[in-house]
Amino acid sequence: MSHSHIEMPAALYAAYTEASTQHFYPKGTVRCSGDPMFRSQLARNLACLLDVDRQVVAWLCLPVELKAEIGPHVPDFMIDYEDGTRVFMDAVEEGGSPDVTEAAAIAGIRHRYMSRQQIEAGFRLQNARDLLRYASYRTPLNDRIRLLTALDEGGSLTIGECLHVFREAQPMTAIAWMILNRMIDADLDQTMLGPETVLRRYQR
Repeated sequence: MSHSHIEMPAALYAAYTEASTQHFYPKGTVRCSGDPMFRSQLARNLACLLDVDRQVVAWLCLPVELKAEIGPHVPDFMIDYEDGTRVFMDAVEEGGSPDVTEAAAIAGIRHRYMSRQQIEAGFRLQNARDLLRYASYRTPLNDRIRLLTALDEGGSLTIGECLHVFREAQPMTAIAWMILNRMIDADLDQTMLGPETVLRRYQR
């Protein structure tokens, strides 16, 4: 072994090893700043929500090893928000260990748990998962300009009213990519995405 090799903490190595053997859908991500690695479908689902959270700039999987009373712990995510805050987060069935949150506080970092109930509430998760199926596509410039021009003229349009706009890409592929990349906006909370869903220009 070369002397330049840096030993990875054991818990972090174990978390990487466990996550690297798992495959969860959807595959695509938008704001993951490293390799997407998930230890559970619940963590994958939380990451889907991070990708459609307007306040999230970037997120990273399995970022650090925290030394807690119960032993070393590797959070699922490190999340950077637009207001400059950084939060370490875990997806859990319910509750979670206060020891981990306390260890994080002692280390000077913020940590929180997201329960299955919080992650799966409402329509947002299903809509995020549907959109992220198209994360690896890219809406051609012609189609982007056509839709943005139509929205500038109309103020807002339903998905159904936009279908005729696209020439090069499949309409929902194009729309999904533009929502994920914050060019256009749609309400992901009230109902499942459908022909009556209203699209607008993204406003910061």
